[in-house]
Amino acid sequence: MASTIQALPIEVVYLITAGEVIDSLASVVRELVENSLDAGATRIVVSLWPQQWRIRVADNGCGMNLDDLQQAATAHSTSKIRSSADLWKINSLGFRGEALHSLTTLADLEILSRPVGGKLGWRISYGDGGEVVQVEVTAIAPGTVVTVSHLFGNCSSRRQGLPTTAQQMKAVQATIQQIALCHPHVTWQIWQNDRQWFTICPAATTGQLLPQILRQVRQGDLQEVKLELSNPLNSCTDAINRVSPHSLLNLVVGLPDRCHRHRPDWVRVAINGRMVKTPELEQTILSAFHRTLPRDRYPICFLHLAISPDQINWNRNPAKTEIYLNEIIYWQEQITQAINQALSISSSNLKEAVHTTRVSKLLKAAEAKGSYNFNPQNPNEDYKTPNSCTDAINRVSNSLKAVAQVSNTYIVAEHSGGMWLVEQHIAHERVLYEQLCDDWQLVSVEPPIILYQLSPAQVSQLQRIGLEIEPFGEQLWAVRNIPAPLQPRDDCAEAILELSWGGDLQTAQVAVACRSAIRNGTPMNQQEMQTLLDNWQRTRNPRTCPHGRPIYLSLEESALARFFRRNWVIGKSHGI
Repeated sequence: MASTIQALPIEVVYLITAGEVIDSLASVVRELVENSLDAGATRIVVSLWPQQWRIRVADNGCGMNLDDLQQAATAHSTSKIRSSADLWKINSLGFRGEALHSLTTLADLEILSRPVGGKLGWRISYGDGGEVVQVEVTAIAPGTVVTVSHLFGNCSSRRQGLPTTAQQMKAVQATIQQIALCHPHVTWQIWQNDRQWFTICPAATTGQLLPQILRQVRQGDLQEVKLELSNPLNSCTDAINRVSPHSLLNLVVGLPDRCHRHRPDWVRVAINGRMVKTPELEQTILSAFHRTLPRDRYPICFLHLAISPDQINWNRNPAKTEIYLNEIIYWQEQITQAINQALSISSSNLKEAVHTTRVSKLLKAAEAKGSYNFNPQNPNEDYKTPNSCTDAINRVSNSLKAVAQVSNTYIVAEHSGGMWLVEQHIAHERVLYEQLCDDWQLVSVEPPIILYQLSPAQVSQLQRIGLEIEPFGEQLWAVRNIPAPLQPRDDCAEAILELSWGGDLQTAQVAVACRSAIRNGTPMNQQEMQTLLDNWQRTRNPRTCPHGRPIYLSLEESALARFFRRNWVIGKSHGI
């Protein structure tokens, strides 16, 4: 039988390789922008003409000399690795040398570049396969301009199979925004059909950049944590030969009492400057927010790990978004601890911001309706809202001090930076819930609690959460042990009946905490209020109750001063 296996023509090989790298307008933008970032660019301008299938990316990076330009689009040419050993020390976004060569197979490619310090700039056009077809001197500032024209011109079926122009532009925007989050120091200008589409201004941190992308989120809604971590030791890598002994964890979370989303579309993970898909880490983030958000709501969380390159295998997937991360359990533990730190209430993470948008609007409206002028200390400064980015972190030197009780429901608490209103029932509910999670204790009761007319499903549910229940007569059931917090309550039977209606152990713990917490309308003395505040501040997730309701309302001293116009001068305030 004659052999039917034969080598593919080289042009077919190139088309297959190109199809793995370049599959849309967004993928072209991604590859070119990553090259710009690898070149050290701090300003990137992306111009798109989608109807013409044309893209241009200009940057102020290090640029290329003539020799590099002539090699840039040949197959598997790169300046970022030299040997197979370098694959385990990847510090750049690109390293395979496929992007530009793939573009010459699918489009017309032109590059203008001038190295920093170079006297001449060069313009080169490339033909199929990356061959140089035209070279000329050109005037250009230091940096690089790459123009891709007639994309997929030789693959008409590829164009027809792509989504609509609007959908492709949405994908381009999402791609740029994801990359910008990983590189907040870069200025971005995006143009579409010779009109400016959107810009992203540089920021000192990702937390300061995020409100430019999520417009409904204010910086006061976010908490940012930066930690330096030691790399985990393993038998595969000698710690002495590590590229870097430490890793950095940068975490930005939306505070659960202020912002959350209908879908888990803003649980995002980046590693070493690139957004990646890591189901294990994403699930860790979702688990850390469990019982802090309302039902069917998801957190806003951006995690960026800067890890020693020897901990990662980037060469796992053609898109580089699926990676293998060594010691995944170690990183999951560190992420959980970082999220707990971000969600806690301490003297170092209280922001000088009014707690809710409604209160913020109320204060601004009241100030605007004043019958006399309010003069700031510096008349040349514009008035700033309570949630301005310039408001610094307000460090509280002392813990909350209970002052009074309002309507037998809210505890007025004072601290050095202002005052809080704490809802006593849900604050106590949070305390009890975490105690139950840490120590789910069942205690025997004598005589047993008698329940009437339970269905088999209800009996099974009570047994599932650990209760001892047995028949006690016709349509009667005896419960011989109950959760410890329910023991002193008069409505214990009603509480157990509530637990019988379904749910896992955590659902039962929430129900017990809610049933056992102090009721609104219950008077409390000074010591009882203070004890509750102290216990509540020590919880892991003090911002919301297990159902996701906000526990406290913050009125900071700076906001109160603006509201009552306390910045005045005797004499002027009396019209003298």
